[in-house]
Amino acid sequence: MIALPAVGLGGSTFGNLYRVLDDEGARATFDAAWDAGIRYFDTAPHYGLGYSEERLGALLADRPREEYVLSSKVGRLIESNPDHVPGETDVEGGFVVPTTRRRRWDTTPGGIRRSIEESLVRLGVDALDIAYLHDPEELPAEQAHQGMDALLALRDEGLVRAVGAGAKDVDVLIDLVGRGGLDLVMLAGRFTLLEQPALPVLVPLCLRMGVGIVNVGVFNGGILATPRAAPGAQYEYRDAPPAVIARANRIAGVCERFGVSLPAAAAQFGLRARAVVNATFGLRTPEQVNQLAAWLEEPFDDGIWEALAYQGLLPADVVRASSAVRDGGSSHGRASTSCPDLRIFKAADLRDR
Repeated sequence: MIALPAVGLGGSTFGNLYRVLDDEGARATFDAAWDAGIRYFDTAPHYGLGYSEERLGALLADRPREEYVLSSKVGRLIESNPDHVPGETDVEGGFVVPTTRRRRWDTTPGGIRRSIEESLVRLGVDALDIAYLHDPEELPAEQAHQGMDALLALRDEGLVRAVGAGAKDVDVLIDLVGRGGLDLVMLAGRFTLLEQPALPVLVPLCLRMGVGIVNVGVFNGGILATPRAAPGAQYEYRDAPPAVIARANRIAGVCERFGVSLPAAAAQFGLRARAVVNATFGLRTPEQVNQLAAWLEEPFDDGIWEALAYQGLLPADVVRASSAVRDGGSSHGRASTSCPDLRIFKAADLRDR
């Protein structure tokens, strides 16, 4: 089993997601995250056509390998692009990087092995702690099963310590978890303060199967990252529909009555929900790192969860005391009935290294 620090840094921004993050800015953000105590870093070949892995590897090069957990993903291989047009960028993928490389899906055993081996080269490390099958909802079920089986075999071989799947599609994750063998799922935007479609089936299945949930997208693309949602607020990376804005603001109203901001409640919910062993955030600036730390450390009355449930804004059983995780629901990580201080996550937290 692998134990994860409670908070992670996502690597999509290091791949120039939507806009350029220069080297100086990337270094400043990484250093701020490290100084805040963040010791879990996630990336993927998909992010910037390999650029995120290369950049993150360079940033980690002078950090003790035993002090952090590192994950990447498989499913897409990165290859040279003979059709590159000078000046062309990766518009299709959403990354501002030259299209001198391109992606190719490959979930065969050879393709999965090659993906990990090439990620190790880009990252400059000898081994990955975790490898996730990336976006299996974009594949036919048989190809997703093939890729997951290949990852399980590589874990048994010792090439990675833990394996899982990362997706925003709850049904696909239910299918993969139900087949057995996974250590983790990386769940994107489906177990948040705004919406919890993972709750009825996936969460209890993960608890029963001993699979930890790495919660990402906890701000639902941005709508929960401000105290009040306004027209034009981003939800799932597009303008939020009026009904979604209205729901977010009803939640914000309850938060305000408890003296807490909507982003702080959303960030802490992302860590405290049942079966969640980690919440990983995509951060672009040191200011965002510091803001996240403040939100996670903001104290407030746990009665807020019951109040939200009373208003019909949260299912009554969505948040439970973490004893279910600590006392047998899962052995992958830790949770807490009070949100932890980022700065306590040190090397001692990385058990079984």
